[in-house]
Amino acid sequence: MTDMRTETVSLSGHGAYRALSLRRQAILLMLTVGLCAAFVGDIATGPARYGLGEVVRTLVAPAEADAQMRVIVWSIRMPSALMAMVVGMALAIGGAQMQTILNNPLASPFTLGISSGASFGAALALAFGVALIPMAGDYIVAANAFVMAMATACLIHLASLRRGASIQTIVLLGIALVFSFNTALAIIQYFAADQAAAAIVFWTMGSLTKATWPKLAITALAVALTLPVFLRRRWQLTALRLGEARAASFGIPVRRLRLETLILVSLLSAIPVAFVGTIGFIGLVGPHIARMMVGEDQRFLLPASALTGALIMSLSSVLAKIAVPGAVLPIGIVTAAIGLPVFLYLILKGGKEIW
Repeated sequence: MTDMRTETVSLSGHGAYRALSLRRQAILLMLTVGLCAAFVGDIATGPARYGLGEVVRTLVAPAEADAQMRVIVWSIRMPSALMAMVVGMALAIGGAQMQTILNNPLASPFTLGISSGASFGAALALAFGVALIPMAGDYIVAANAFVMAMATACLIHLASLRRGASIQTIVLLGIALVFSFNTALAIIQYFAADQAAAAIVFWTMGSLTKATWPKLAITALAVALTLPVFLRRRWQLTALRLGEARAASFGIPVRRLRLETLILVSLLSAIPVAFVGTIGFIGLVGPHIARMMVGEDQRFLLPASALTGALIMSLSSVLAKIAVPGAVLPIGIVTAAIGLPVFLYLILKGGKEIW
C-alpha cells in the first residue's frame, strides 16, 4: 500500500514538472513570436513608412522587390534592426548572469560601472583623440570603450578577491565607479571643444543609426560564443542561486565559476556598448521580467532573458522612430523611459516578485 502511494506521488510530481516545463516552453514561443513581430515592425518604421505586407515580401523575396525598397530594407534598416536584437540579447544575458553570480537584484553592467567605464573610454577618443589601443583606426572610439569596460570588470574582480570582501562590497564599489566615471566624463566635456562635447553627449545616449554589418557580426559572435558556455554550466549557475555555501557543498568551484562568468559577462557588456553607446536598464529589467515568467532554472531563464532583452530593444527602436515625427530619438533615452517605470513597478509590487 505504501509503495502504491509513493508511486502515485511520484507520478503526480512528474506530471506537475512536465506541465511546468510545457508552460515555460510556451512562454518562450510567445516571446519568439513577439520578437519576430517587433523586428518586422522595426524595419517597417522610419522616415519613410512602409506597410508590413510590403516589408515581409521584401524580406522573403528580395529579388522580386523594388530596387529602392530592397536597398532601404536590406542595406539601411536591416543592420540596425538586427543590432537592436543582438544588443538586447547580450545585455540581458549579461545582466541575468551578473545577478546570479553576485546574488543581487540590482547587479547589471549599467549599475556596476561597466557601461560608465566604456563611456569614459569613448569620451577620451572623441574629445582628445586618445587611443588606448594603437592603430585602432576607424574603431578608436569602440576600442577605447571596450578597453575601459574590460578594465572596470577586472577592477571589480580584483576587489572581490580581497579578504573579507562581500557581495555588498562589490555592488557598492560598482556604484562608486559609476559616480567616478560620470564625474570624469563631465570634466572631459567641460574641457572639450563644442563639437566634441556634442559628440560625447550623443554617444552616451546610445544610438543604432551607425550600425554596420561588421559591427553586427562582432556583437553576434560574442553572443554566439558565450551563450553555449552558460548553457553548459546551467546546473552550476542554477545551484549558485541557492547560496555560495550550498553550491560549494555540491562540489561546484564557486570562485572559478564566478570569475569565468564575470569575464564572459564583461565581453557581452563591453562589445555592444562599444558599438552603440550606453544602453541602460536592459540588463537590469530584462532578466527580472524573464525570471518572473520562467523562474530561476537557467535552461529557461537564459533564453527567456535573451528574448526579453531583444524584444525590449526592438520595441524601443520602433518607439524611437515614431515618438517624434521626422526624427529618431537616441535609443538609450527610450530604454531608460521604458525600463525605469517597469523597474519601479517591480519594486513597489514587492521584492519577492523580482527576487
